[in-house]
Amino acid sequence: MCGIAGWVERDPRQEVDRSLLERMTDLIRHRGPDAGGLFTEPGIGLGHRRLSIIDREGGRQPMTNEDGSVWIVFNGEIYNFQELRPELIQRGHRFATRSDTEVILHAYEEFGPDCLRRLRGMFAFAIWDRAKRQLLLARDRLGKKPLYYTRRDGALLFASEVKALLTVPGVTRGVNWEAIDPYLSLRYVPGPMTLFQDVTKLMPGHYLLFKEGEVKVQSYWDVAFREEGDGRENLQEQFEALLKESVRMRLMSEVPLGVFLSGGLDSSAIVAEMTQISKEGGWDRPIQTFSIGYDDPKANEFAYAREVAKHFGTDHHEFLLEGDAFHNFIPKMVWHLDEPMADPSCVPFFFISEYAKKSVTVVLSGEGADEILAGYGLYQKMRLIDQVQKKVPAWLLGGAAWLLSTRRAARWRKYAEWIDRPLEDRYWGVSRVFTESAKRELLQHPDPGRSVAALFKAYYRKSAGLDPLNRMLYLDTKVWLPDQILLKADKMTMANSQELRVPFLDHKLVEFAATLPIHRKLSKGVGKRLLREAMAHRLPERILTRSKKGFPIPAVWFRKEVLPAARALFSERGSLIGEVMRKEKVAQMLAEEEAHPYTRHKEIWTLVILDYWHRIFIRQKGS
Repeated sequence: MCGIAGWVERDPRQEVDRSLLERMTDLIRHRGPDAGGLFTEPGIGLGHRRLSIIDREGGRQPMTNEDGSVWIVFNGEIYNFQELRPELIQRGHRFATRSDTEVILHAYEEFGPDCLRRLRGMFAFAIWDRAKRQLLLARDRLGKKPLYYTRRDGALLFASEVKALLTVPGVTRGVNWEAIDPYLSLRYVPGPMTLFQDVTKLMPGHYLLFKEGEVKVQSYWDVAFREEGDGRENLQEQFEALLKESVRMRLMSEVPLGVFLSGGLDSSAIVAEMTQISKEGGWDRPIQTFSIGYDDPKANEFAYAREVAKHFGTDHHEFLLEGDAFHNFIPKMVWHLDEPMADPSCVPFFFISEYAKKSVTVVLSGEGADEILAGYGLYQKMRLIDQVQKKVPAWLLGGAAWLLSTRRAARWRKYAEWIDRPLEDRYWGVSRVFTESAKRELLQHPDPGRSVAALFKAYYRKSAGLDPLNRMLYLDTKVWLPDQILLKADKMTMANSQELRVPFLDHKLVEFAATLPIHRKLSKGVGKRLLREAMAHRLPERILTRSKKGFPIPAVWFRKEVLPAARALFSERGSLIGEVMRKEKVAQMLAEEEAHPYTRHKEIWTLVILDYWHRIFIRQKGS
């Protein structure tokens, strides 16, 4: 895993400031502390920071082909590079290293941008084609690796993290006001926009070509949801084979590796597959597993992870996170994320990575299973609403909505907003916070033209005609997964110079899951049905049947650590919250949380992260 940065001038005669390129890569040194490299010539500069995983001696970057006509900087891993290499040799390409980076180079020479369809892995890279004077930027299918770009005086600049772009003179350090509304709804900013003015994400499954000052962005992959029915034989066997193959490919490493183990179904399934593979391969060391717990016993889940570790005989490690560390880490977390993301599980994610890095450089985790196999409880609730809508007359739904709105419990008021609305207006992912009406009351100048419904319309249009569950899964695969789950996973592990691999998101497994019958994903209120069936005789019963948890955060930490900080933060001179939101509504929110604990904590946390982001990147200019 690595960090990349660089730019291409519109004028090919323009000299590139090598010291500026070095500053850009220094800012993302945490992504690659093992080595750094630069390539510059008039009109072009490529920078790289390396975390050595494969071909530790020969894989240095920037890397070029035999005659220096094509250059690359690459972040990620290509898991099928050893399969691609013989084909390229047969076509006449000569290799100087054993690295996957060089395979991408020669694949580009042979196939051009179509080479992306042959790559199996996680990646973000830039290729400079000297003969064409063309830059290619590319990002993997699911968005496991981040890549941002911006324009300045006709030039195109790119980097793995936004902070590298902001160090360039002339790049605007401002707020993208259109992104405030979606952030308040979702707790993250959906791509391609960011909360930074003029900074754009390259979308997953896309590549960008920059030539003679012109930018062209093209899609090369999309997941095709279609139910192929139960007529296919041995769906469970096919699923198990694909999962095992995906895990096996992600064990490729020249450095120590381990697993994040929560004791939930997903991470436990990864441990089960690794155990089987290690037995078949005759490994002489147990698998290393890592779990995190809290100083609040009510939120501690060590017992589940210990049960799985004992069941498979792993070398198990535990880290206890305390409340003081939670609060003190927030500014550092925001700096590493670049983008505001109001998911408190970023904090334990960072600390378990920091702890595991003492033992392993590469770690596997269970991210992605919920999104491809319908693991979230909200999917079931939305399907129930669909069923109600089909059976209950529209006039009666309106009455039900009014009745639910009178209930005091927040969860009932939420259903009141949903029950008489189409799926497109009520399902925007699993992390929705502020409702449309709440945003109109909160913002001094709300912008209804940038509503989440408007942003997501294209995804719902593409999934028209599918079962409602598959429409939700498609939306989450395109937005929630890359812009929340995977961004968090990448930024929090790379902050510790650690590579995270996610076997459930191998694109072949994702494509297979998209063809499954609905009842093999979600049935009788239980999600991830096929995964549970596959693990039925391999995991302890208590692990198979436990409910979804994620990384829980002790609720008491919020009242003790965050609420006092929120009051101080919002009253600061220059506070973004004070600038764009109605102060009386913010004060009311804080007062309600004081009077009725844990009723407004998600909204307050969303504002806290936004204000910290503005303080760090805009007011203090990234320091």
